Amino acid sequence: MPDITPSREPGLSVRVDATWLSGILRADEIRRDTLVSLVQHWGDDDARADIICQLDALAEADTSPREGELDHLVEAVESAAAMDDAEVRIDLTAALRLRAELDAVIETLGRFNPARAARLPRQQDRRAA
Repeated sequence: MPDITPSREPGLSVRVDATWLSGILRADEIRRDTLVSLVQHWGDDDARADIICQLDALAEADTSPREGELDHLVEAVESAAAMDDAEVRIDLTAALRLRAELDAVIETLGRFNPARAARLPRQQDRRAA
């Protein structure tokens, strides 16, 4: 199935999934920042031991997680590695591009509920206001 919402910058983009039932937000910078944050603390022996301990606990729980357990363990890894929030700053150009991509996704997803999608403002309607 062709990608109906191609982006000029796929590393920060919004598109429809292969089933056309949901949208996908891609933000590669978050993964990059997460890994960089992890390795920045890797050089400290105590921090590395704590990170490894938390990663081991996460790996063990991943085989049969209880409700909420994975979230708690992921937070423990983030804490051990002193990670910041998973955020990406965007400028106006990126915001406008993402809005256009998201509008295309909403239009595609709206085909299953055309009455509701018809009530949603479109990008060109927002510009006219």
